[in-house]
Amino acid sequence: MALSEFEKNRIEKIFTDYCEKKIPLDIRDQLRIEFQIRGDEVSLSECRAPWRGEGEWTSMKVARFKKDQKTETWQLSWADRNDRWKPYPPLPYHRDIEKLLAEVEKSENGAFWG
Repeated sequence: MALSEFEKNRIEKIFTDYCEKKIPLDIRDQLRIEFQIRGDEVSLSECRAPWRGEGEWTSMKVARFKKDQKTETWQLSWADRNDRWKPYPPLPYHRDIEKLLAEVEKSENGAFWG
């Protein structure tokens, strides 16, 4: 089930602010943090410019936030080396997506920013 328009707008603001603050302006031509909302999921990716300046940017999965509409909670997942999503053990669920985003930023065990 898709997110409500109100919730989608709120998430767009939260994640836009996060992505803009995460990477300094002077290196955004080399590195970006991007997010995508699809249905009831928000995914966060790290994007890097082509190594030798030619070709496509590469993207690496960082985190996924998936809303469980029945419980009104978000599940936080990290991508393993095979790009499979795994629940994040220290804090797998929370009602507040901002709390989970703060957990991604903290990333004490290296699951997100390795």
